[in-house]
Amino acid sequence: MNPTKTISSTPRPTTRTELFEKEMQALSQISQIICHSQKIEQTFAEVLAVLHESAGMHHGLISISDPEYSAVQVTAIHSDSPEISRLSSNVRYRSGEGIIGRILSHGNPIVLGRISSEPNFLDRLAVYDFELPFVGVPIENIEGETIGVLAAQPESPADDLLSERSRFMETVAHLLSQTVRLMINVERGEELASERDELRREARAQFGFENMVIGHTSSMRQVFDQTRRVAKWDSTVLVLGESGTGKELIASAIHYNSPRAKQPFIRLNCAALPETLLESELFGHEKGAFTGAVKQRKGRFEQADGGTLFLDEIGEISPMFQAKLLRILQEGEFERVGGTRTIKVDLRIVAATNRNLEQEVEKNKFREDLYYRLNVMTIRIPPLRERRADIPELAEFLLDKLSRRQERKLTLTSSAIRVLMNQSWPGNVRELENCLERASIMSEDGTVDSDAISLTGLNTDIRPAINDYQEVPSIDLSDDSMDERERVIAALEQAGWVQAKAARLLGMTPRQIAYRIQTLNINVRKI
Repeated sequence: MNPTKTISSTPRPTTRTELFEKEMQALSQISQIICHSQKIEQTFAEVLAVLHESAGMHHGLISISDPEYSAVQVTAIHSDSPEISRLSSNVRYRSGEGIIGRILSHGNPIVLGRISSEPNFLDRLAVYDFELPFVGVPIENIEGETIGVLAAQPESPADDLLSERSRFMETVAHLLSQTVRLMINVERGEELASERDELRREARAQFGFENMVIGHTSSMRQVFDQTRRVAKWDSTVLVLGESGTGKELIASAIHYNSPRAKQPFIRLNCAALPETLLESELFGHEKGAFTGAVKQRKGRFEQADGGTLFLDEIGEISPMFQAKLLRILQEGEFERVGGTRTIKVDLRIVAATNRNLEQEVEKNKFREDLYYRLNVMTIRIPPLRERRADIPELAEFLLDKLSRRQERKLTLTSSAIRVLMNQSWPGNVRELENCLERASIMSEDGTVDSDAISLTGLNTDIRPAINDYQEVPSIDLSDDSMDERERVIAALEQAGWVQAKAARLLGMTPRQIAYRIQTLNINVRKI
């Protein structure tokens, strides 16, 4: 505080008419500033300058609430001193603290005839004359909550016009509240746009071809090549494969590497909804179309306009609904349920199914014309049992994903990989991922070995027949990265679990390998 300040010169008393004209001129200038405002800090500074120069309200300050600290922070102040302007950003008034904090707390204007008469006044920036009045008013949001404070000091001592000055300041605060709301909405919009662009970049990175190519078998290389080629065009794609092979991953890769990547990618599992709801979900409905339709709703086709619609489990829809679906695939137009207006959309269809649609057509369970409409470009994903050579690479990829999720280092041993390669995997990649997640949970130190795999309930006692063209490669028993237990298990694997043969591979006697099997706690398989 600086109570020794005195009035250097007393201006001529202002008449009510003169004050009214000055305030109207100031409000006009402030309105123009707000209409052309772009940056909130610049707007505040210009408004305070108008208050100082045109309305006779000096050293105006604007404080906006800081929810993190339950306080208002001085956002802008009109001062000739650059040092005061710089320091103002570090000044906060907590709720109930000083005059500014009291306005924040109760949301009512405070008018002081003379600052020196108020012991609770905090002049933290040392700019106010203690023999002059002070006016502080709240800045409110649309709900009537106080979000900030506007304050300034009249240029002349208290007179009968102080109430008019207070009402003028309330009018300015109301205009500022509109500005703050608009600016916050703009900033939020920019943040949302930035977040949207970031999500798009992440999606492109996640579904980029360089990250999708997991596997080196010829069948998977063909899938990746087809996906890369078809992504450039708008052709309808039919993705075939068993459950858990990654059909949705292929559909996502097609969209995020296509010219439609910036537009929506909408998914719908056709098997998840009954036919009565499926029509409304896909085509949308008008208000009052059926019980519960309290408002108009856009369907998935409208939501995907300009982008890609992924119809999963397309083979599960009924023949009656297939006829309705055929029209939009042919013409690109439809009507909402309960509506009469024809809506036209531009989108790409990617469908997927685990059924053999050719057999379904022969059995009259799937419309032939719809099948040929969908079957423009077919991508068939082979089951995991047909590409066992990809399991080591795929397992490492999935374990790395689990490692990031669990925030710890996870490693996969050679013995674990051999166990994984000896399974039939009816659930395909999804089953493999679930198995690895269970095994990682069972592993205290993060090492996923054959014992951890066996704890997941995976059947490790039966060695399924392996396709002739998918031989499991033999293990180099001289590999220094394997410990003794893994080396013994590898030898037993290659010897078909015949201990005498495994002993010869390791240069041991049958008695020595039997001793190691016992001491290393190796579960001998029965063949």
